[in-house]
Amino acid sequence: MVEQTKIFKVGAKKYEVDSYGFLVDPRQWDENYAEALAEELEIPDGLTDKHWKIIRFIRNFIIQNNVCPNIYTTCRNFKLKLKDLQKLFPTGYHRGACKLAGLTYKEGYVKYYYWDNVKKPVTEQSMEKIYHVDCNGFLLSPEEWDEQFAICKAIELKMQNPLSEKHWNVIKFLRNFYKKFDKLPNIYETCEVNNLDIADMEMLFPDGYHRGAVKVSGLRLS
Repeated sequence: MVEQTKIFKVGAKKYEVDSYGFLVDPRQWDENYAEALAEELEIPDGLTDKHWKIIRFIRNFIIQNNVCPNIYTTCRNFKLKLKDLQKLFPTGYHRGACKLAGLTYKEGYVKYYYWDNVKKPVTEQSMEKIYHVDCNGFLLSPEEWDEQFAICKAIELKMQNPLSEKHWNVIKFLRNFYKKFDKLPNIYETCEVNNLDIADMEMLFPDGYHRGAVKVSGLRLS
């Protein structure tokens, strides 16, 4: 299903937005867009310095971390209470601050990933894909796995984002081993082949070998 988009016009410039009014391409964002959008988001007196500090923080955060900061991170950074944030962005954090920053959670998580050392874009279709998982979040069928599943699962597990070459090497090894032998390699085999010690593995997959590396790889103990 192709998402319907519309045009948000500011002067002579046109911005493509989705059905919820969020920018389709965050790279289109500029300050004129934010200023024009503010009144629609119940900020009739325009954006103040306090607004701009938060908007720029969100944009800089995603450039540095490739993920949109959650509301807790933003409030903690500016020492804001919930009522302070509400006064600044009456329509909410996601539908207020993030929208003004030209981001959504869907667009903000990750725009690309690396596979075989090639930079590849995350498509709209892959962001909407449904995966079948068990009650613990493990993929029921390894055949359903794709790179987007790994990316989304890594975000869910609060891992490094985007996934590094070391992450992908482990993931590929696990999946190739399982495909060849129809079983999971143990952590010793995985560490040996990938030249990792236990501290390296913990840094890559903080939730553990099974609940981290194996889960992100779309596999599980049967």
